[in-house]
Amino acid sequence: MTASSREDKLKSGIEEAKSALQIEADAVLKLKEDLDGSFKKAMELIIDSEGRVVFTGVGKTGLVAKKLAATFSSTGTSAFFVHAGEGLHGDLGMIRAGDVVIAVSNSGETDEVLSLLPSLRRIGVTLIALTGDSTSTLAEHADLILLADVITEACPHNLAPTASTTAALALGDALAIALSSYYGFTPEDFALYHPGGSLGRKLLTKVKDVIKIREQNPTVKIETTVREALFKMTNSRMGSTSIVDQEGKLKGIITDGDIRRLLEKSANFIDHPVKNYMTSDPVSISPDRLAAEALQIMESKEINDLPVVEAGRPVAMLNFQDLLRAKVF
Repeated sequence: MTASSREDKLKSGIEEAKSALQIEADAVLKLKEDLDGSFKKAMELIIDSEGRVVFTGVGKTGLVAKKLAATFSSTGTSAFFVHAGEGLHGDLGMIRAGDVVIAVSNSGETDEVLSLLPSLRRIGVTLIALTGDSTSTLAEHADLILLADVITEACPHNLAPTASTTAALALGDALAIALSSYYGFTPEDFALYHPGGSLGRKLLTKVKDVIKIREQNPTVKIETTVREALFKMTNSRMGSTSIVDQEGKLKGIITDGDIRRLLEKSANFIDHPVKNYMTSDPVSISPDRLAAEALQIMESKEINDLPVVEAGRPVAMLNFQDLLRAKVF
């Protein structure tokens, strides 16, 4: 193959890629335009069901069904996947009366899926057909049809499942999100089901978890000298210290940066009361707040230390580096 021939083929491939993306985008947009009462009915069937949602399918649409089961589960709707082929050899025992089974098949004529129908009826499930053909055998035997039909596949030969699987996936995702909205699923709920991910750390890690990293709470009384406050910072290896009144209530904060700026003018202040130079009523956070909130405060205020306060009294000093170590990002 010559260099020019190779380049021509690459250009042709790129044009085919653009065409494929357009076809798949059009297929998804068509779903939006065609969304009807059957979608609402599907929501109602799942909401009113006392069972779980079970996805089934084989081949490419089976992979779509498996992904949708994962999406439903992670967004608040209990779901799992049963491979239609394995279902014919015992895995139907995972399904019970009252479940809602969503069978995914573009043609609606997949042998393995159709072979499940008699047993599914005997078990006593509600059957939803997620299909591209409303006149298919699967659609005929379903309680409800979710139609994901496409004009053509993105494959230039109109053979490989491409636009049809994208449409089925998009319609299933839309159903998952609609149900999630109905249930009032929150980011905190999402984090509960994803404790190992970055979002999980953001939404499950609290300030009280992070302050255990260093367990420092530098505090001085309001009449303490700046010199003593500096010693307190040095001993605690923190860049600031909380300043409290006689009852232990937070009144202010002073940082090593404050002291350096004062030194640029004069050193006469070093034995004066720290109350003369502190930042009064500093921003603070409670130990039960999310560490991500502390991070947002520190970034917006451009500060490295944040007093952790409970009932008006400082119980710890949170440092920006501690949040880095806790990976709250």
